[in-house]
Amino acid sequence: MIPLTEKQIRAAFVNASRREANEATLPDLASLDWDRLDYLGWRDRRAPLSAYAVLDLAGTPTGVLLRAADAPRVRRRTVCAWCEDVVVTDDVTMYVARRGGASGKRGNTIGTLICTEFTCSRNVRRVPTRTEAGSDAESLREQIVARRVAGLRERSARFVAEIASTR
Repeated sequence: MIPLTEKQIRAAFVNASRREANEATLPDLASLDWDRLDYLGWRDRRAPLSAYAVLDLAGTPTGVLLRAADAPRVRRRTVCAWCEDVVVTDDVTMYVARRGGASGKRGNTIGTLICTEFTCSRNVRRVPTRTEAGSDAESLREQIVARRVAGLRERSARFVAEIASTR
């Protein structure tokens, strides 16, 4: 992901008011390893149920304001819809986003399961297990990681594009 400035991030939100975008608590942008991020996602430390994701959508930084659903009384193992990691299944949250434009103003939302702390970029880059890759050569493992990265980018972009859609 290309490094973004605070101004670019705040201007990128398609489903947040100017006030909501300006009040968002951003992560420490200077400490991020942008080369290993497929999207920028974070939870707002001042508002625990608010979260944000910004990614490149057709060459343009596009961000969404997310709300975490109330935590279920019983945690269940769940797979993140973005990274589809089969190892980390105990820290996934249902995030809901208001649609952009008039549809969102009418209260229309869309939701999906995402890693609670937005660790998808790290998850897709983990070394494949023996079950996933067998004992084959390193090149097969690299192909698996490349496929995972491409899948994460495609699924997260599809979700954000659906939010940004003005239908």
